[in-house]
Amino acid sequence: MADSSRSEDGRAGGTADGRGVGYGFAAYGMWGLFPLFWPLLEPSTADDILANRMVWSLVAVVLMLLVRRNWRWVRPLLAQPRRLALAAAAAVVVSVNWGVYIWGVNSGHVVETSLGYFINPLVTIGFGVLMLHERLRAAQWVAVGIGAASVVVLTAGYGRLPWIALTLAFSFATYGLLKKKVGLGGIESFAVESAVMFPFAAGYLVYLGVTGHGTLGRTVPGSYGLGHSGLLVLSGLISAVPLLCFGAAAIRVPLSTLGLLQYLAPVFQFLIGVTVAHESMPPARWAGFALVWAALAVLTYDGLRQLRQTRRREAVPAVAG
Repeated sequence: MADSSRSEDGRAGGTADGRGVGYGFAAYGMWGLFPLFWPLLEPSTADDILANRMVWSLVAVVLMLLVRRNWRWVRPLLAQPRRLALAAAAAVVVSVNWGVYIWGVNSGHVVETSLGYFINPLVTIGFGVLMLHERLRAAQWVAVGIGAASVVVLTAGYGRLPWIALTLAFSFATYGLLKKKVGLGGIESFAVESAVMFPFAAGYLVYLGVTGHGTLGRTVPGSYGLGHSGLLVLSGLISAVPLLCFGAAAIRVPLSTLGLLQYLAPVFQFLIGVTVAHESMPPARWAGFALVWAALAVLTYDGLRQLRQTRRREAVPAVAG
């Protein structure tokens, strides 16, 4: 782990170290490669995969907490019912996000799932205005306007509202808002969310097993066997490991760097959808994505410019002194 001064630099916008960037690349890279993993779990249905992911995520994160011996946060959280309720709400919202994402990938909509995470920053900005009463700069308004136009163009291109992308974007933005109010670290909040959903997920797996629709532990010759069950168990670990890498990156690199690295995940997802899944990209969809990328370019430029201005203002007293 980094020393305390380096951690503060990372949070405040200091210089990123190589390890921090590596951890960030690993986190977002793994998230971006998820579309290659979920199809391996077929013929399990999306609800079966989701339930397994919830159950085995709790197992994985508890093992991580045991290794780190980090339990001091549990008692204060249990003594604050409001924070606990917000954490439970975050668990429900992220479950919706996971379920739609898995279904979207395994139903041949990888490109649209990537769109959801491309437009997520724009939705988050909208939430800041509507719910936190934040004031936007002119460039941010331009980015949001371009983003709204992209949804119109993509609706025409798809012949329907891109509901998969919008569900992913809005659910993840809501998840981020709730996590901000809860104020727990990444691993800790993931542990709470997994614990909240565990009894429902475990109960559903039992139901699937009793009714003969579950795939965990079953062997069907010519279809799936113990290796398949191993992959279902692995889904918990691959949910927890990127989060651990993200936590390691967050204390080592500036937020501006993390903000740029976050685009790696949807970029990888988009490329997988186009080059591996060979999903159709007619001109109208390219136009819609181009608008989204233009909005993100405006947003990124504005963020970097604002960061430079902040650094200059902070440097003036130091020079004068």
